[in-house]
Amino acid sequence: MAKAVIGIVTWTLFAAVSALYSSSDDVIELTPSNFNKEVIQSDSLWLIEFYAPWCGHCQRLVPDWKKAATALKGVVKLGAVDADKHQSLGGQYGVRGFPTIKIFGSNKNKPEDYQGGRTSEAIVDSALSSLRSLVKDRLGGRAGGSDSGRQSYSGGKKDVIDLTDDSFDKQVLKSDDVWLIEFYAPWCGHCKNLEPEWAAAATEVKEQTKGKVKLGAVDATVSQMLASRYGIKGFPTIKIFQKGEDPVDYDGGRTKADIVARAMDLFSENAPPPEMHEILNEDVVKKTCDEHQLCIVAVLPHILDTGAAGRNSYLETMMKMADKYKKKMWGWLWTEAGAQMDMESSLGIGGFGYPAMAAVNARKMKFALLKGSFSEQGINDFLRELSFGRGSTAPVGGGALPKINKVEPWDGKDGELPAEDDIDLSDVDLDDIEKDEL
Repeated sequence: MAKAVIGIVTWTLFAAVSALYSSSDDVIELTPSNFNKEVIQSDSLWLIEFYAPWCGHCQRLVPDWKKAATALKGVVKLGAVDADKHQSLGGQYGVRGFPTIKIFGSNKNKPEDYQGGRTSEAIVDSALSSLRSLVKDRLGGRAGGSDSGRQSYSGGKKDVIDLTDDSFDKQVLKSDDVWLIEFYAPWCGHCKNLEPEWAAAATEVKEQTKGKVKLGAVDATVSQMLASRYGIKGFPTIKIFQKGEDPVDYDGGRTKADIVARAMDLFSENAPPPEMHEILNEDVVKKTCDEHQLCIVAVLPHILDTGAAGRNSYLETMMKMADKYKKKMWGWLWTEAGAQMDMESSLGIGGFGYPAMAAVNARKMKFALLKGSFSEQGINDFLRELSFGRGSTAPVGGGALPKINKVEPWDGKDGELPAEDDIDLSDVDLDDIEKDEL
């Protein structure tokens, strides 16, 4: 019997401290899911208590807080946040002890600390004083109104894609693209600090990956199903989504450069090797060199000098290097020695024999020439120097891309010597020839 009584008392005490306020009170219970809509987007003046259910001072404040809320109903709103349960919300406003009371006035993102007493009369007096100041500010045109914080990445931040419970699966999970997605709360200071970096990174990543890597954003206070599905506990949380794989946490830096670097790593990991284009006409050269920062041009020996096996060996070496440096998103071209003499001349190719290689910057009309061996090691050393912005360069001859001859594509076969014309000697008198020579 004694144990039963103790159990009942214990349960009663637990119930008492697990919920200081109920829906029947005039005190409005606030959580991360409704805080933005109720408080930040509101024009009302709010006094909000951040409490912990186990806190004795909080428990003693309850009757006076309820009484003040009833007295101020329709004039000033009183709210309460279980900051022990919702630590992210308490942490956002610098709550270090309980109870902490904040006044959310004209600038909702910068609440003031409550300095008054803890009786219902003192709370009401302080609320009315704050309300009077708010009205005077509005009368003088100094009030900032309800600063709702970040609502979306629309407008000038168009390259960040807003995602919701309704659009997420179709846009992200069914996409072949790679996604970096920020889960944020509009009232979160760290999210606001991240916003310009995230937006700038989205634009650069979109340009560099041709839209194959996307940056998205989810307002977790609105799309609560998504936040729950992916276990979002704090803000901002960034996750990486790739088709067919479980999402993983982004653990990089929060600057534009950090975000872009991680996005480009993801792009290179998932991107196929660049295409290797044979120079067949002017359009191939112009498209490749105009669309890439650098185009790597190789001039391979004539097919009669190497055969198909030798040429394929050179092309295989180039493909390995193209794959290794695919993160740089360079263009790759090749031609046969003698097929594009104007290009060889403008790039200084020929003096070092074949095969040869040059890297062309079509925007600056400059090129760098491979001086080492045409091997994996030699090409790697050459490209590594280029990737670090080192190496000697020279102007492209003539200051423009050279004339390109239209040629037929290589058929993949060994070369054949041109057929010689047969000479008919049936009508020739060899004796007469010998006499003439004598």
